[in-house]
Amino acid sequence: MPLAIRLHAFGNARQSLRVEDIDSPAMGDGDVLVQMLAAPINPADLNVIEGKYGLLPTLPATLGMEGVGRVVAQGIDVACSLVGRCVLPMTTGTWCREMVVCAEKVIALPDGIPPHQAAMLTVNPATAWSLLHEFMPLTAGSWVVQNAANSAVGRCVIQIARSLGVRTLNIVRRTDVVDELLTLGADVVVLEDCDLREQVATLCGGKRPSLAFNAVGGASALNIANALEHGGVHVTYGAMGRQPLKIPNRLVIFQNLTFRGFWLKTWRDATNPTVRAECYATLARLMLEGQLHISVHDSYDLQHVYDALDEASRGDRRGKVLLDLQG
Repeated sequence: MPLAIRLHAFGNARQSLRVEDIDSPAMGDGDVLVQMLAAPINPADLNVIEGKYGLLPTLPATLGMEGVGRVVAQGIDVACSLVGRCVLPMTTGTWCREMVVCAEKVIALPDGIPPHQAAMLTVNPATAWSLLHEFMPLTAGSWVVQNAANSAVGRCVIQIARSLGVRTLNIVRRTDVVDELLTLGADVVVLEDCDLREQVATLCGGKRPSLAFNAVGGASALNIANALEHGGVHVTYGAMGRQPLKIPNRLVIFQNLTFRGFWLKTWRDATNPTVRAECYATLARLMLEGQLHISVHDSYDLQHVYDALDEASRGDRRGKVLLDLQG
């Protein structure tokens, strides 16, 4: 029987999370059987365990927002041959050794992407890609500004923007990550206490960003809003600081700023399948070409999931914590 990480109650992981044998999933004619290889622990996974995420599963539930696996069998109605291919399941429940997925809900990957990199392709890179494509047209030389630039999404924004010729103004809280982000391709990196309303023109060579990406909230969200050009768009996709947005009337009335939100699930559900496929094909190509790389802090097998969760909760990590699902 395959193993899975199952949540039985929201709250403390050590009290409610168990590694269990589960029945082998039944495969329908339009399904594929995926042997899962690796999956990351994302902040959203930790929020689900706590019962604080925007969409919570019916318990008990197998956890995991993303991962990568290899197709080992397919139903007779699956049009193309997927057996042996590495795929991204476009569904939750990835912290397991085997899962059955409708063939229409997997993205087949090109050969050559290391499993630990492919495992992290579904959520953060796709969020970054969408932030850069969904809200306004950007051309080479355009500027975007973001807080939480050292986060997984922030690092993906830097790399994908560089591939597009878009320039990034990046806000961080720690001095020790500045050089690292510059090496990654960031154009400008400043600390959170930088007053962007006063300094943005100097930092961006006389220009102002047209887009702002907010993952923090509170004063940090206001700071990047103050950096925007007239008519700019401010997108909130996270709330790490757990502080609400407080937007002065002047930014809406006189600067004509637009404030939007982004959740990857909504984008995936509403987006044309062709656009969605284009997104993941582009991200896979960037990974293969070495233009997109996501740092790995450490990896753990299923039996050490509690240690993995403890490590993933640390704020001083230098990358993602992964689960090796066949270990």
